[in-house]
Amino acid sequence: MSLLSANSSAVQAIVGEPEVVEDASIAEQSAAWAQLKDAAIAIREMQIKDGSIPDAAHHSAARALVGAITAAIRALAPAFPHDAEYLAASVVDFDRWAASDFGVPDFLDSLMAFQPQQHRVDGIRHLVVFPMYTQNGSSERLVEALIVETIWPEFIAALEAGDYGNKLFVSLRLVDFTPGYDTNSAVLFPETVAMREIPSFTWGAIFQDREAARYRRVTRAAAEITNLDLPERAAAMLDDQQMAEKTFVMWDIIHDRTHMRGDLPFDPFMIKQRMPFFLYSLEEMRCDMTAFRESVKIERALAARIEAGEELTEIEQETHDYAHLVQYAVIFDRIFRFSITGTRTRNYDAVGGQLLFAWLHQRGVLHWTDTALAFDWDNVPDAVVALGDAIDDLYWHSIDRPKVAHWLAAYELVRGTLTPHPASQWARGLSDEILAGAPKGYTDAVMDDEFPLSMFFETLDKKMKPVIESTVGIRGTDD
Repeated sequence: MSLLSANSSAVQAIVGEPEVVEDASIAEQSAAWAQLKDAAIAIREMQIKDGSIPDAAHHSAARALVGAITAAIRALAPAFPHDAEYLAASVVDFDRWAASDFGVPDFLDSLMAFQPQQHRVDGIRHLVVFPMYTQNGSSERLVEALIVETIWPEFIAALEAGDYGNKLFVSLRLVDFTPGYDTNSAVLFPETVAMREIPSFTWGAIFQDREAARYRRVTRAAAEITNLDLPERAAAMLDDQQMAEKTFVMWDIIHDRTHMRGDLPFDPFMIKQRMPFFLYSLEEMRCDMTAFRESVKIERALAARIEAGEELTEIEQETHDYAHLVQYAVIFDRIFRFSITGTRTRNYDAVGGQLLFAWLHQRGVLHWTDTALAFDWDNVPDAVVALGDAIDDLYWHSIDRPKVAHWLAAYELVRGTLTPHPASQWARGLSDEILAGAPKGYTDAVMDDEFPLSMFFETLDKKMKPVIESTVGIRGTDD
């Protein structure tokens, strides 16, 4: 059978007018969702990297699939009344794409109508359909369809309304999805959508259920492999998906807002800039260390009130408890998952995890003795905060330094704890030619694996590889 014949048969099996769905809680079980998902998967086969469908021989089938997608969206729309404007605009964008013979898709209008940050209510769901790439998933702008659910417990709402305001932050749970999310991708960012121009973005979403599920599986396995005796509350989180999800929401809401707060280099995100990858490591660690520090601050302040005989409200008690759990999550996720996930090619997240492990070990609060990992938990918080302070001090000095001098200072901070590759030009000292030249020369001189794994992590990586690989596409319901 030819590809065209196969496409035609597939389209005939998909196209239909599904019944209207009015209950978002069961939308993923409906015929409309099945039709939308199947049509999205089918049309992806015809798209190329930029999202277009250049082969005119596919256009007839693609138009039928777009018709199936828009019919399904209309059938599902009543179940998502808060997204009515967006879903109507999505139908228009799909129809315009088909009418333009499937050039590079432009979904700016529907993207601008989608505003999930305005509906941060625990349990509320969204239907999301865009041609888009997925970070740590697919680099191609293919049609993706998702049903997602908001995670927004009361204590998080109270934190956000108080000292940790972050109007752009959205926390989500994956309900069902197309293949772009059957990957390591755990974010939904508007900048990934195919569109004619880049607007000012007003939200960014993280799938905390995936983050929590990965954390639980990886940390449980790593604790067994390293003979780590987990504290009671840390162990309890590994057996409770919802507890882990709430922990990650608290961690990420503080982490996310930190990217634009503090004494910063001019552009902390380093957008469209080519820099040595360890600078990205430090930026991510700065935000994680801030989340850790603030969690310690919150826990200690509320604990002092308890010790003084004051009775906390239910929300305050929950905030106190989760502030403690965030500290475990930051340490174990960074050490056990980030350090050994992905390739060794400019892996800035891995370097961040390696840095945290070595920092704690060298300060005597993490121990690897008799093939067992142990922590001095009473002194761990202050040691982690000290790493955050060191990075903050580096950033504070940055605005008085030339760019490359800041890069060199950042390298010294990292190499003060991690051992560089023996062949590193940076470790030996960059040549006068590089030092006097353009920043590009500095970046080119950084090795892909500038800070190789230690012997501890080399062994852990081999033992943990099947576990890490098993988390691809994981969702909160997997256990």
